[in-house]
Amino acid sequence: MAKASNKVIVSCAITGAIHTPTMSGALPVTPDEIARQSIDAANAGAAILHLHARDPHDGRPTADPEVFMQFLPQIKASTDAVVNLTTGGGLNMTVEDRLLAPLRAKPEMCSLNMGSMNFGLYPLADRYTTWKYDWEEPYLRGTDAFIFRNTFQDIGRILKTLGEEHGTRSEHECYDVGHLYNLAHFVDSGLIKPPFFVQLILGVLGGIGPDPVNLMFMKQTADRLFGGDYLWSVLAAGRSQMPFATQAALLGGSVRVGLEDSLYIGRGKLAASNAEQVTKIRTVLEELGLEIATPADARRMLLLKGSALVGF
Repeated sequence: MAKASNKVIVSCAITGAIHTPTMSGALPVTPDEIARQSIDAANAGAAILHLHARDPHDGRPTADPEVFMQFLPQIKASTDAVVNLTTGGGLNMTVEDRLLAPLRAKPEMCSLNMGSMNFGLYPLADRYTTWKYDWEEPYLRGTDAFIFRNTFQDIGRILKTLGEEHGTRSEHECYDVGHLYNLAHFVDSGLIKPPFFVQLILGVLGGIGPDPVNLMFMKQTADRLFGGDYLWSVLAAGRSQMPFATQAALLGGSVRVGLEDSLYIGRGKLAASNAEQVTKIRTVLEELGLEIATPADARRMLLLKGSALVGF
């Protein structure tokens, strides 16, 4: 069974690289918007902030470390939340691109995708007839031919350069059952040491579907592979976000919300901010009698190096 914990870690994924500016005016784009929404999400109860960057001129995902460095110090100065940077980046970024900001910032945590996969966003494009920026529609439609590359070599490189050299621990993102076995391979090799943090992801086209039985199977598989050596969390895309977060918490896991994963706060209603989603899931968790982990709790549970040792 997963490592026992009586506290639920709430992660918030602030902007991501999936949704585009046309889809929601609440999606943060500029460094100041990302900083402000991150701080508000932390104040609402998020212990971990999962961060991407956007080109402030047109909102497209960017790997430019100079953009990251415009909001990371603001967040650190205003909140004690754990900063978790992406190594997934955005569509068509190379692994070298994806590592630019993490190697500069040396954060406490980084996401780490545990396998290559089809990553289909193209159905989203059919929902819109006009676009705020010219790049958005081709960006989405082009994913019918996109493979999100995360080879064993890529994963090993990230574990060594960020983990062994800089003490950054990973949010191991598993979009399907095979990704759990990839993770087990690296645990067996000694590159990943417990307690490690597994993010089970459901509902992305190309990964496992958002069915409750799939969550149970993923959790059972992780238990067989890892015993008590891991902690776990769940994110589900779109309308599945809140139901699956609730199910995960009831099963003893942690949760991730945020505008990267869903733009909505309820049926047909766009969220006004990341903090609104954090507040909603916190209310659900507390009504269930569960305790919300503080950033200090998350650092203790995940054996993080602490904010004094980051590069920003």
